[in-house]
Amino acid sequence: MSKTYITAQKTPRDIVGRISTQVAAETKGDTFGKFATVASAWLGSKWAFLGAILLIVVWAGTGSFFHYSDTWQLVINTGTTIVTFLMVFLIQNTQNRDARAINLKLNELIHAIDAAGDQMMDIEKLSDQELDVMQARYEKIRAECMERNQRNEMGKKEVEV
Repeated sequence: MSKTYITAQKTPRDIVGRISTQVAAETKGDTFGKFATVASAWLGSKWAFLGAILLIVVWAGTGSFFHYSDTWQLVINTGTTIVTFLMVFLIQNTQNRDARAINLKLNELIHAIDAAGDQMMDIEKLSDQELDVMQARYEKIRAECMERNQRNEMGKKEVEV
C-alpha cells in the first residue's frame, strides 16, 4: 500500500521561522553577545544609575575620613576609567548588533515591496562617494516632489479665485 503525502506550500512566514531557528542554532555559542546584551540592559537601567549615584555619595562621604588624599581621589578616577573603558566595548557591541538587525529588517521590507528598488539593499556597505551619489539622487527626487506640490498649490489657488 503506497502512502501519499500532501505537501503544503511554504509561506514566507514559514521560511523566516525556519531561518530564525537555523540562525539561533548556529549562534548558540555567542557568549559575549549574550553577555553584552544582558549587561547593557542592566547597566542602562535606572537601578544601575541609582547605584552609581550611591557609590559617588559614599565615595564623597568618605573624603573627610581619608583627608581628601590623592589616594582617595585616585580610587574614583581609576574606577570610573575602568568602567568607562569596558562600557565602550559593551555599548559598541550592542549598537553594532542593533544596526545590523535594523538593516536586515529594512532589507526585508525592500525585498517584500515590489515597487521598491532592490539596489537599496545593503547600501550601508557602500563607500562614502557612492552614498553621496545616492543622496544627491534622492535630494533631486525630493526637490521635484516639492516643486510639483507647489505647482499643485498654485493651481488650487487660481481655481478658488
